[in-house]
Amino acid sequence: MSDTAIRVEGLSKLYRLGARESYRTLRDTLTNTVTAPFRWLKSKEPPNAPRKAEAESIWALKDISFEVRHGEVLGIIGRNGAGKSTLLKILSRITEPTRGHAEIHGRVGSLLEVGTGFHPELTGRENIFLNGAILGMKKAEILRKFDEIVAFAEIEKFVDTPVKHYSSGMYVRLAFAVAAHLEPEILIIDEVLAVGDARFQEKCLGLMQQTATRGRTILFVSHNMAAVQSLCDRAILLADGGVQMDGVPAEVTSHYFSDAESSGEIFLNKWSDRKTSGEATIIRLSIQDRIGMKTASIPFRSDVQFEIEARFDTPVMDPAFGVLVHGSVGDAILDIRSTHSNWRLGRVIGPITLSVSLKELCLYPGTYLISPWIMDAACHYDIDYCRFCATLSIAPAAGPSGDLRLDPNYGKYWVPSVWSRSVPACYVTDNATDLCSGAR
Repeated sequence: MSDTAIRVEGLSKLYRLGARESYRTLRDTLTNTVTAPFRWLKSKEPPNAPRKAEAESIWALKDISFEVRHGEVLGIIGRNGAGKSTLLKILSRITEPTRGHAEIHGRVGSLLEVGTGFHPELTGRENIFLNGAILGMKKAEILRKFDEIVAFAEIEKFVDTPVKHYSSGMYVRLAFAVAAHLEPEILIIDEVLAVGDARFQEKCLGLMQQTATRGRTILFVSHNMAAVQSLCDRAILLADGGVQMDGVPAEVTSHYFSDAESSGEIFLNKWSDRKTSGEATIIRLSIQDRIGMKTASIPFRSDVQFEIEARFDTPVMDPAFGVLVHGSVGDAILDIRSTHSNWRLGRVIGPITLSVSLKELCLYPGTYLISPWIMDAACHYDIDYCRFCATLSIAPAAGPSGDLRLDPNYGKYWVPSVWSRSVPACYVTDNATDLCSGAR
């Protein structure tokens, strides 16, 4: 038996803007879904070949090739629009490539979007059996795992409720539980865990680690670089539809952040890695020191100011503004938002510029990633979020007795502390004289 679980050779995908894809019959789709090995095969036409209406087309993937071994955990990272989701949809047999081929040796379980494969009119119970059947599971196998799936998803009270009534969190909990517990040989997971809360994300990552130790193959797409580094054996960085880097997760994730601008002023009209509703656009971010100079580096325990310029194309009532400060692997460290100060803007339309000042920023010396954002008044959805677009360096500074020697392995944020010593009733001094309560 070959050691290769997935082989991708020369894979490309062209989308014609405004055109609809033709789909195969349901019988063909289901037949291919449960058949292994599986192989997409399309024409050898190169991505740069002339085409009609080329101006209205976009290559989401361009000549991608790689292999994944059985039991390997592969992280796939990249900016928005890099081609990550398109690649996973091809490997999950949701869409066909334009050229090249992909071979999959094993039963695939996919979790690409919240509720993928769920029928909204069916109950949670019925969808578990439906998804299991699509994966090629026998009824006895599904029954054996059923209670474990329901308990993991924490939907015991709602298992017989149609899933159309589920919240997005309930949806993703059940979808992940089904995909992970029905024991596919290859598990493909897109950025869906962001829907769950922090506790559930940690629970899912723990289950994925257990799944990996049992020899199953995992393809994991995430913007959580810390999770990619801890979970994956290897990582691939996609950019503009191609493989930009393939290697050790720590090195690949470090390269991913390298295009964040190290400048005191960044123009973001064309920043690609963003989540937007279309209601507004962040145009510019500037970072200023205590005297108002634009800079990408400040001393430890210095004042800093972030200025955000945006344009609202539709009226929004009381939008929330904020800045996320991330660590070197993208983990969020500081959440600075206008709602924390109960600051309201009222109805906003057109251009707007606002700033937030921080006194004595006590982040440990090092380089941090910056993500400005705008959300609705209740902070339920992103109006515009520019992920990892800038860097801020904190330079070491002396403390009361010299260098504070702040080691980032032991902390991220310094806070002042006051120490004191309690004198016991009886203790020994340096000259060995006993000083006891009541002694003369």
